[in-house]
Amino acid sequence: MNNSIPKQFLLLNGKPVLMHSIEVFSNCLQKPEIIVVLGQDLHQDWNKLCAKFDFIVPHTLVNSGAERFHSVKNALSMLNADGIVAIHDAARPLVSTSVVNQSFEVALEKGNSVVGILPVDSVRQVVSDGSSRALDRSELRLVQTPQTFRLSDLQSAYHVEYRSEFTDDASVMEYFGLEINVIEGNRENIKITYPNDLEIASILMYKKRP
Repeated sequence: MNNSIPKQFLLLNGKPVLMHSIEVFSNCLQKPEIIVVLGQDLHQDWNKLCAKFDFIVPHTLVNSGAERFHSVKNALSMLNADGIVAIHDAARPLVSTSVVNQSFEVALEKGNSVVGILPVDSVRQVVSDGSSRALDRSELRLVQTPQTFRLSDLQSAYHVEYRSEFTDDASVMEYFGLEINVIEGNRENIKITYPNDLEIASILMYKKRP
């Protein structure tokens, strides 16, 4: 992001990105308990932001880990009742409430749900020798979050040792042996990664206003 401020703390339409992400879940039908995973060195800064922006959505702070895998594992250790857990990127503030609602409903029915969208560009696979081949994009999905699972399955899967191929929660659960159910996401659900993503998110958020 070319910025000394963590991207989840950057302002988007007047308040930090992370607050927008949390509010989506606080407004969904299921009213879930919310756990925010942050580096311990960021807890004080976050608490100051909550005071500054009068942010009162109830949530619990948990320390992050070395990798996403360890951060999720730390959050799971805070839960001891059975239920459904949705794991979401802090930097995806534009996920729709309807997608979140559906992710919980499908996970409750089938055990899990992972949000994804069809690619709009042609896709090619490039191999180590430099050659490439076209892939059928109708069979591909660009994976987003939330990724939603039964808590008991998550806790069992996260007992394994970390592996470099664990790029998200679905990859951990697939390694554990679960078949992943993909549901359609919303295209506005971009992950803020580059500086111009904030500008795009601001425009998309403005258009969503009633």
